[in-house]
Amino acid sequence: MYICKCVITNPDKMKFNDLYVRKKRWKIALSIIALLIVSISMYYTNNLVKRFASQEQRQMSMWAEAVQSHAELMNYAELFFNEVSNQEGKRVELLAMAYRRFLAAKDNENIGVYLDIIQSNISIPVVIADSENNITLSINLPKKYHDKETFDEEMQDDFSVYPPIKIDIYGKESFLYYNESLIYTELRAVLDDMFTFFINDVSDNAAGVPVIILDYSQKEILSYGNLDASQMNNSDYVEHQLSIMSSENMPIEVNYLDGEKAYIYYRSSDLLRIVRYFPIVQILVFVFFIIVAYLLFSYARRSEQNQVWAGMAKETAHQIGTPLTSLVGWIELLKLQETPFIGTTEMEKDIDRMKVITERFSKIGSIPTLENRDVVASVNETMLYLKRRFANNKFEFELNIPEREIFVPLDAALFSWVLENLTKNALDAMEDHGTLTVAMTEDVENVYIDVSDTGKGMQRSMFKQVFQPGFTSKKRGWGLGLSLARRIIEDYHKGKIFVKSSTVGQGTTFRVALRKTQ
Repeated sequence: MYICKCVITNPDKMKFNDLYVRKKRWKIALSIIALLIVSISMYYTNNLVKRFASQEQRQMSMWAEAVQSHAELMNYAELFFNEVSNQEGKRVELLAMAYRRFLAAKDNENIGVYLDIIQSNISIPVVIADSENNITLSINLPKKYHDKETFDEEMQDDFSVYPPIKIDIYGKESFLYYNESLIYTELRAVLDDMFTFFINDVSDNAAGVPVIILDYSQKEILSYGNLDASQMNNSDYVEHQLSIMSSENMPIEVNYLDGEKAYIYYRSSDLLRIVRYFPIVQILVFVFFIIVAYLLFSYARRSEQNQVWAGMAKETAHQIGTPLTSLVGWIELLKLQETPFIGTTEMEKDIDRMKVITERFSKIGSIPTLENRDVVASVNETMLYLKRRFANNKFEFELNIPEREIFVPLDAALFSWVLENLTKNALDAMEDHGTLTVAMTEDVENVYIDVSDTGKGMQRSMFKQVFQPGFTSKKRGWGLGLSLARRIIEDYHKGKIFVKSSTVGQGTTFRVALRKTQ
């Protein structure tokens, strides 16, 4: 790779041609319009998101309040059932005592009270079975036991709440079984169903609130809703969800039958969490779209510019080539005269120079073929020509290049054009006097050519702008020299060209970097 050094004129005196100024103004105008569009869109979207989030939050709050109210109702039902259970236990114990006293009463004992208690029982199931489990008497049995004649295992399970009373009927051992009342059993079933319905209703809430219901130990999951079912067996996922829920809301405590508890954990819906980040996502998508669009348009613009460059270069080479061929013929005729024209030799030099220029434009119009060449010789040859042409009392040329050969893939004509543009740019920057230095260094993979001047330098903000088409510091110029140099080095030779350093009032160094032949 090659690196060149050069000096640019005073930045205060720099000017942009009309094309570059219009291009910059259009960029500023389009940037302002894009910023306004983004701002308006963001303002409108942000308001919509806030309204939606507020509505979603209210819906979740209403759901939580409803669950809390329902939980309080369940807690009240549990307290009511406990009281009923206490009363039920006393009634059953009273009936059991009446049976014991009635069966153990002596002949002269008043058993009317006990008999009244037994006869007033219309809800507590009672079964008398002999030692062989044959039913001899039954009262207030559920419908499923009406046709039973044997006190089987199913009935024994149902009547296992209270211990049986051993009795003697006509000298035959029997047992009196009793159980909770039918009303109490039905009430328990209703309350159990009510709690189950409550749990399912909380899990399947219409508000879309993710919820996890834990048992009294807060380790076993009773139910869950609006969560990824495939992940609920993953303890890490469950712990993460519970952590989020705990950080957002206090769990709702619910008491249910038999004094046990459940804890309802919940958080905001996934939709609400997504909507909160929507404005940020919108910005990122918009920025991504702008970047992609810019890259596509830049690529299309560069392709169009490349076609224009190629067309102009080929046409220029063609237009120059026609009169150049004619001039070569006229010079040959001048040589054939008896008294040769004194300016023939100089005219031939100028024609050779025109041939080099024509070759350069011809190669700019198409992809050049790179050959393995000695870059040291190319630099030395070009700079010696430029030294003869420009060196005088005002400017000094210094060459610091190796004496050995360094080979790189190179198009000698185009590379010479790059050095010529950098040299002219440096001489323009130095104006009346100064020193131009060309130095070459290398490492394992690359070769570097630095072109330095002692001109007025430039500010760091101008380092990249100097390579843009149309940028010029001269009163008369198209601002294409450095743009052409970058095209030749970076597009054709796959190297790098950039401003290595510059100090206002002291000078500038351009560097060209080219990869060596492997």
